[in-house]
Amino acid sequence: MTDNSPPDALHDRNVGRDVRELGALLGNIIEDQTSREVFETVERLRTTAIEYRAGNVDSRTPLQETLEGLDPETGRTVARAFTTYFELINLAEERERVRSFRRDSHEGTLEESLESTAATLAELDPETAAGVLGDVLIQPTFTAHPTEARRKTIKAKLRAVASSLETLDERRLTHKEARQVRRALSATVRSLWQTPQIRDRRPEPTDEARNVQWYLENTLFDVVPEVYEELEHALGMAFEDPPSVPSLLEFRSWAGGDRDGNPHVTPAVTADTLERQRAAVLARYRDALAELSTALSQDGRRLAVTEPVLEGTPDVEPLRDIARRARERYPNEPYRQRLQVMRERLARVDDLRPGGYDSAEELATDLRAIADSLRENGAADVAETHVDPVIRQLETFRFSLATLDLRDHREQHTRAIDELLAAEGIEYGDLDEDERVDVLTDLILQDEAVLDLSATEGLSAETSRVAERFAGLADWQAEYGPQAVDTYCISMTEEPSHVMEVLFLADQVGVVDLPDWSGLDVVPLLETESALSGARRIVGTLFENEAYRQALDARGTVQEVMLGYSDSNKENGFLAANWSLYRNQRRLAEIADDHDVTLRLFHGRGGSISRGGGPMNDALQALPDETVTGSVKFTEQGEAIAETYGNPRIAERNVEQMLDAQIRSRKRVVSGTSETIEAEWIEAMETMAAAARAEYRDLLETEGFVAYFRQATPISVIEDLNLGSRPASRSSGDDVADLRAIPWVFSWTQSRCILPGWYSLATGIEAYLEDGGDLAVLREMYDEWPFFETMLDSAAGALGRTELEIAAEYAQLADEDVRERFEPRIRAEYEDAVGLVTEIARRDDPIEPEWLRESLERRNPYVDPLNLLQTRLLDRDERSQLEEQTLRLTVKGIAAGMQSTG
Repeated sequence: MTDNSPPDALHDRNVGRDVRELGALLGNIIEDQTSREVFETVERLRTTAIEYRAGNVDSRTPLQETLEGLDPETGRTVARAFTTYFELINLAEERERVRSFRRDSHEGTLEESLESTAATLAELDPETAAGVLGDVLIQPTFTAHPTEARRKTIKAKLRAVASSLETLDERRLTHKEARQVRRALSATVRSLWQTPQIRDRRPEPTDEARNVQWYLENTLFDVVPEVYEELEHALGMAFEDPPSVPSLLEFRSWAGGDRDGNPHVTPAVTADTLERQRAAVLARYRDALAELSTALSQDGRRLAVTEPVLEGTPDVEPLRDIARRARERYPNEPYRQRLQVMRERLARVDDLRPGGYDSAEELATDLRAIADSLRENGAADVAETHVDPVIRQLETFRFSLATLDLRDHREQHTRAIDELLAAEGIEYGDLDEDERVDVLTDLILQDEAVLDLSATEGLSAETSRVAERFAGLADWQAEYGPQAVDTYCISMTEEPSHVMEVLFLADQVGVVDLPDWSGLDVVPLLETESALSGARRIVGTLFENEAYRQALDARGTVQEVMLGYSDSNKENGFLAANWSLYRNQRRLAEIADDHDVTLRLFHGRGGSISRGGGPMNDALQALPDETVTGSVKFTEQGEAIAETYGNPRIAERNVEQMLDAQIRSRKRVVSGTSETIEAEWIEAMETMAAAARAEYRDLLETEGFVAYFRQATPISVIEDLNLGSRPASRSSGDDVADLRAIPWVFSWTQSRCILPGWYSLATGIEAYLEDGGDLAVLREMYDEWPFFETMLDSAAGALGRTELEIAAEYAQLADEDVRERFEPRIRAEYEDAVGLVTEIARRDDPIEPEWLRESLERRNPYVDPLNLLQTRLLDRDERSQLEEQTLRLTVKGIAAGMQSTG
């Protein structure tokens, strides 16, 4: 990718032109809306930063002097200018991504495409290939974690800008049409400039749920059938008799159901979320059936119409009347007649009238009958174009849009059960772990419930909320179906009893009725080192427990286990956390295999490298083979949702890559071509991880580190930002352990010292080399072991984004004694890590992709002024309200420039 690349047959523009024109447009608007003097100040900061980065000036003194002379109002304008610039440049680079894979697709050179997926499957016999497809289920799970720094209003305007860029780039326009598009683009950017960047209030959980719903309803709902169509086409080209494609995708959400650390997520919020999601998806289906009624106007006198198309009206008098009127309105048009009844049944799903569809599968069955009839009458292309996409949408989104997961901290359930059982004469809190498991097992296996969770009078507030949530769960499953909300995740699981407690509460409200029925997957979240290392004790005990085994069998003998990447990294450091997670994934697979249980791992990945983020296709292919059962689940969080699913073409490409990675991985395991992991590699990782964890823990536990962190990063500002409805800390303690992983990473990212993504990596590698290790072995690991390659490349990305010269400006804000204690130590670890990573990977720069290096070179000179402005404001003991607004704007601008929060 180069800025000077000429337009091609598919596109009229390139990234350089987009950047220049958007920058010029913004500059004109700034001058028009403020003054020539303010515009020139912004330009002077921009050009000075570029000159310094280019090596044409020796220091940042001129930049600092310009910032020093800013009055508060101009300071805010500068922050807004650079923030808006980054938001526009992000769109220009997004457009270039679309150009790149459109071009490669057109030329047949697109990697990780569904064509290559099909070609890989074609290496198998048709039956085995069908088995691989049957195993695969990918479940992206959207969370409301507060890492999205942009307001919803701002995002809507940015999407309008993106639409204008797409029109200018991909359509052949007359001069008049081009002028109209440019005018609309100018108006949108002007409106963007005039719109407040900062939220006046903290978003509520319902706002976050609506945000997630937008991407599902407006992007993925339309993208999913396109992906299926592409895969079916590719398989048709690769196989003489292609295997059928089952449901491979299911979207889930925590927004509205995740109460861990967020007291604002009440049962009322969950109920509202379920109702809104169903209303939204039903509206989409109503539109789809209306469009089908327009399209399927075939004359029945020319067709051999099969009985299932004509049958199917329930024995409900009003529906029989609808069918009669449909025959009168559409004589000799059997598809329209049938669709009229289907539309009426769909309209009755969310009201009390009889005859409505009980499930999305019922509606899909009716549509399959129509599709089969069309094919039998020589209209397969009509079925493929109009009917099959709706069937795929029903299979994927059902009547719930996204299946809702519930989550809470284990302590909430333990305290609630202690209080509830005390009223029944059982002192649960006084029991040891084995006794707790025994008591819960006996109570679950009883025929009658011992608790009435709908009776909350006299209970403490927290116990009432837990009881109301489980009573609500029974009502929600009755109202919306068991599939609408069928998973309960337990944060900070440390003992088997923490899982049994949730099973017990679900049993008390009838969501679980053993041995025949369990409407809930109970999912332990293992995120601490003690929980991960104790996986066999925790999970193995559950598999051997009579009550839990019955529940497991009722759920198809599939156990979901969630792994917490973020907290594991914050506790252990990057290298040790990655190794612990990898090693314990293999351990969990071994435990599941020992007990004839199918394991589904739920990867709690964040958007940033420090929280398990990075390219999803690389991450999926780097998972241990033992864990690749075909079914996989992972979180999608914060700004990563907007970047991945905001643009339909990028969303489609992302889904294709996920499918390609998971199908390839499952095919590799099924065909017996699993990766070989040398014992020497395992020993190397054990040595490196132990030394890295010791160094990381020593840093965090050294006296004064918390003070350094709080003084040398903008954590105090981030804690007060209106980014999400959830508090930044789990408790009021002033310790890193009390801080959530997101603000921990966000703060380091803002200061351009992305310490959580690389600190102690060099210490670990050096310990291995000093212990007799060989650089050649590390290079072999990088070349042949996807886990090690992905881990090292992730660290390289964090190293490449780190700017210690800027970080030193933040360090100057810390007290001299703590600064001298920590800054040299962090700098030395960084420099050693850069040297070792580049030596192992055999490249000159930590960041390998040329396009990413170009992007950073384009962005860095523009981020620098925001960082320097932020440090100046942080250094003030007192700030005016205007300066506080400016400070918050710098946070948003740096996040946009770094394309990351936490």
